[in-house]
Amino acid sequence: MRRSLSLALASAALAVTALPASASASTSASATTTTGPAPAPASAPASAPDTLHWGPCPEGAAAPRLQCATLDVPLDHRDPDGRRIEVAVSRLASEKPSKRRGVLLTNPGGPGASGLTYPALLAVSGLPQEVLDSYDVIGFDPRGVGRSTPVTCDLTQEQQWRGNFPPYAHTAADVAREAGYARKIAGQCGNARTAWMLPHTTTADTARDMDRLRAALGEPKLSYLGGSYGSYLGAVYTTLFPHRSDRIVLDSNLGPGGYDVTAMRSFARGMEDRFPDFAAFAAGHPEYGLGTTPRQVTATFHELARRLDAEPVQGVDGTAFRAYTFEKLYADGLLPELAGFWRALRTGAELPLPELPAGAENLMASRFAVVCGDSRWPGTVREYQRNAAVDRLRYPMLGGSTASINPCAFWPQERTGPPVRITGRGPSNVLMLQNERDPGTPLAGARELRRAFGGRAVLVTADQGGHGVYPYGANTCANDTATTFLTTGQRPAHDLACPAEAADESN
Repeated sequence: MRRSLSLALASAALAVTALPASASASTSASATTTTGPAPAPASAPASAPDTLHWGPCPEGAAAPRLQCATLDVPLDHRDPDGRRIEVAVSRLASEKPSKRRGVLLTNPGGPGASGLTYPALLAVSGLPQEVLDSYDVIGFDPRGVGRSTPVTCDLTQEQQWRGNFPPYAHTAADVAREAGYARKIAGQCGNARTAWMLPHTTTADTARDMDRLRAALGEPKLSYLGGSYGSYLGAVYTTLFPHRSDRIVLDSNLGPGGYDVTAMRSFARGMEDRFPDFAAFAAGHPEYGLGTTPRQVTATFHELARRLDAEPVQGVDGTAFRAYTFEKLYADGLLPELAGFWRALRTGAELPLPELPAGAENLMASRFAVVCGDSRWPGTVREYQRNAAVDRLRYPMLGGSTASINPCAFWPQERTGPPVRITGRGPSNVLMLQNERDPGTPLAGARELRRAFGGRAVLVTADQGGHGVYPYGANTCANDTATTFLTTGQRPAHDLACPAEAADESN
């Protein structure tokens, strides 16, 4: 059980999570026309764009009306005529040609998550019909992922169960002990049969693939909807190709450094931001026996964590308990499941044992490739020991895990260039959406990205918890703002704070 829950922690931030709908009120948006200074244009592909041949999607990715194709792209975009790799692409075409205005490229998050079926998921999960009419909705598996040319670290079943995140470090010795495992995983990735891809499996490489895809679709510009890690991918694309960007919607935002050491440590802050929502829920449902006040529920968390650290229950130790709690904070609809899990731990009831998800090895390997390849990580055990000591005190629920050492400290591949620096250069065409209490991408990171974009962006915050705003969230003020922007181009003239709306009492 511990193993499966550790993997849940590793994969919890991979995609925007669907949230139940609730009563809401709308806020109108007004047009904004501010622009920043134009940067030098990004260079066009050296060769003519490929042609996409649409057909049925492969088994496991098929969905009504969804078509699939394959795009060849350069492994190294600095050598456009060199070695090629494949990117799997999907399309949910507009059924209203008279209303179609272009393409809407999408990404559900990650890194490591497949996006091939994401257009179909959006269509059945509440993406408004006027948006579906306005665009061909495009999905893709980023390079290294899924049905695109994949990467591997040849991870064993045991390593896959263990997940991407390190165990909770209570002491400096725990961090030192984990360093050996982290070094081993980095070595496996560096010696695997796809190690040749690692220097080129970065967010910037994927953003350049996106521009190749734009050209292959025959579009002068593309619009974009990306959540979680997809927010950073979109930010990098519109920074590299500002004048090929149409309407850019970034949801549940990472900071301007992307998925770097700061973002990893921020998971602990996000859990502390979000946990009071669960504490209030559990206190309001005394049948779970977790406490009748939020303070008592919080005390129950620490009591269970200490007890499970000392003596696991049915294979669940303190790290797994923290991991499972973090994962279930991603959506309000998961809070009853979390409360039931806590109750089972306290009463000794039998716990379910999930199976290892299909594709877990590629998910983890591609996640390592991007996270470790995008930015420079601290390279000494001592620095992680200091970080873990600080975060255990600052964010005791999760800080001992997310600040500890991981394979990025020993990553074997040289990077092909510095990270892309997000700036305000380019048209004012970015709409950022953010829940105030997001465990996976905390509000603090979104505010930093907003400052980096300057006049290019407007930030819309929703007074709600969970990971993912549009179109899954319950806040119609935020949702309507996004729909208006995608369909008309109008945004709020200034940053907008959407108030809380009535909660769904079915929980």
